[in-house]
Amino acid sequence: MAQIVLASGSPRRRELLERIGVTDFVVRVPEVEESFPEGLTPQEVVSHISREKAEAAVKLCGPEEIVITADTMVFLDQARLGKPRDEAHALEMLTALQGRKHTVCTGVSVCRGVRRLTETESTDVFFRSATEDELKRYIATGEPMDKAGAYGVQGRGALLVERLEGDFFNVMGLPVLRLARMLEQFGVSLL
Repeated sequence: MAQIVLASGSPRRRELLERIGVTDFVVRVPEVEESFPEGLTPQEVVSHISREKAEAAVKLCGPEEIVITADTMVFLDQARLGKPRDEAHALEMLTALQGRKHTVCTGVSVCRGVRRLTETESTDVFFRSATEDELKRYIATGEPMDKAGAYGVQGRGALLVERLEGDFFNVMGLPVLRLARMLEQFGVSLL
């Protein structure tokens, strides 16, 4: 199998690759400014940034290496929710999300040489209603501080989620089934 390069510093993406049997990979993180043109849909935004990351990453790799990049964002009513600046910002985001539906979108790119493939995955996440005290206790764990939307569905943030419609792993940052199907197009079978 060709060498796989994960062009992401996300520990969750590394963990998810390992969970699906990709254990022989290297990590090379390109420097990319995550900007995008105005007027794009959420899916277009994450696709654009994933492609930008891929273009930067392939410059760090050989022509036979298979490069994986991804970009995950949380959207509430088309507004992007990034990582919180501080605890007050985390509370503001979690308060806006509670009792409502939001969408997590991930753009995934797989590249080898000059061949590029980019796809997107969207998952609707429904938060339960929570009290301000519950949200503050969650924030005090520190878990929300490095996560888009100020929660981690794979941790204590799961206690805020009533249900999901779509790919759970997408909410963690990497839609593994979609990625596996993309890798098959590059001759990599994970089963």
